[in-house]
Amino acid sequence: MSSINLSKRIKDLRRKFKITQDRLSKKADIPFSTLAKIEGGYISNPSMETLIKIADAFGIGIDELLDRK
Repeated sequence: MSSINLSKRIKDLRRKFKITQDRLSKKADIPFSTLAKIEGGYISNPSMETLIKIADAFGIGIDELLDRK
């Protein structure tokens, strides 16, 4: 998944779950700046650990986060 698609996917999920970047970063236990950089496309290849934390914060699996069928 490209960084543009990942950033859009996280933004879309945040809107769906009605959660702010600040709340998601706290729930995922990642720095706010890291989440903002991922959503902004500045971090194009976040670590698997970060992706798992974000998925867990949404209560979804990694495949759903990455929009894999």
